[in-house]
Amino acid sequence: MTIYEVIKRPIVTEKGVAKKDGERTLCFEVAPAANKTLVKAAVEQLFKVKVADVRTVSLAGKLRRRGKFSGYRSDWKKAYVRLKPGQKVPEYAEI
Repeated sequence: MTIYEVIKRPIVTEKGVAKKDGERTLCFEVAPAANKTLVKAAVEQLFKVKVADVRTVSLAGKLRRRGKFSGYRSDWKKAYVRLKPGQKVPEYAEI
């Protein structure tokens, strides 16, 4: 997998931005098949920073309804990437 297949998008939510500012932790949606080693290598290569640790969580898709029709959203995976001390936090969540 390429780094752009591993990291799908940054998650820019209130919780994600607070973690980024306070704990030097970045939050990304990643490929479901990606492991922690692939995520770490992709972030280091893409943002030119050193990664301290990676935590991942697999989330099940929610049931969604449109009138009488129902279906499930896709399952997805989220990664929290903490940077080593002294590394500059990339600014992708500018509002």
